[in-house]
Parts: sequence; C-alpha cells; structure tokens
Amino acid sequence: MKIKTGFNIREVSGDYIIVSEGEANIDFSKVLSLNDSAAVAWKAVVGKDFTVDDMVNAILEEYDIDEATARKDCEKLLDLWKSTGLIATE
Repeated sequence: MKIKTGFNIREVSGDYIIVSEGEANIDFSKVLSLNDSAAVAWKAVVGKDFTVDDMVNAILEEYDIDEATARKDCEKLLDLWKSTGLIATE
C-alpha cells in the first residue's frame, strides 16, 4: 500500500496535520491531525510502498514500547488512514 499522492504532513504550532494539495484532493470539511507517534509513522512510510510492519518498525526505533502495543496502535492508525481515503492499495 502507499499514501496517495497529494497528501502531506505539516507542523503547525507544534501540531501535525495532514493537508491535501491539488484540486482532486481538496476537502475542507475534514482536517486530520496526528500525534507525535502517528507523525513518526507517516514520515517513515510516505512516498513509498509500505506494510504495517514498516510502520511498527519506525515506532519501535523511536519509542521504548513493546512490539504488540506498537502493532496494535499502527493497525488502528492504518485503519483510520484507509477510512479517510489517504491510502492507495494497488
């Protein structure tokens, strides 16, 4: 899977948000904000094909957390990204 083209992360006043660039992606009715760990996962996988394992590994490298918790959190995050249309599964 891959994050769709046109979605980028921005830091605004210490908060991370996903912004959409390009006419095809514009929808001002929703703003997706990310906490620090979600931003770590995003930055690790944006622009390339990835799996949930790639997200988990990025979290494990950044935080002192057990793998089961990291996996559960990443799967939940991935489900959110899919439901908001951020992910292309080719």
